[in-house]
Amino acid sequence: PIRRSEIIMGYLIGYGGFAIIQTVLTVVFTITVFKIHLVGSIWLAFLTNLLLALVALTLGIFISTFANSEFQMIQFIPLIVVPQIFFAGLVPVDGMASWLQAIAHIMPLYYGANALTAVVTKGAGLGDIGVNLLILVGFMVVLTMLNIVGMKRYRKV
Repeated sequence: PIRRSEIIMGYLIGYGGFAIIQTVLTVVFTITVFKIHLVGSIWLAFLTNLLLALVALTLGIFISTFANSEFQMIQFIPLIVVPQIFFAGLVPVDGMASWLQAIAHIMPLYYGANALTAVVTKGAGLGDIGVNLLILVGFMVVLTMLNIVGMKRYRKV
């Protein structure tokens, strides 16, 4: 017998390895090919990107728990992923309506983008972005717990 939590952890470990590889490739490619100048630490940029990748992974697993097919999974993208893009700094959050600013604060990409922007452009240290990183870890833990509960309720294992 295998527990549902072990299935979720297996997914996270398996796909988490790919997330680490993808994060390393993305950061190295950005710095070497695009010649992006980092004011801050490359390790903090890597850590922030890694946390974003792991939050995206747990969010993807959570969404897939409720999807019955690949087509249904694709239908969730405009509802979940696209709104986050607007709260990542592409459009200044400060200029949005107050209700949109409140929504921005419940999106993980908002915190990741703030931390990454602070490291890359302002040279922020771990103390400066620590709250944002802890919030990302919190998203990851909460989504992992929701994955386990969702699998118990919506999937027969």
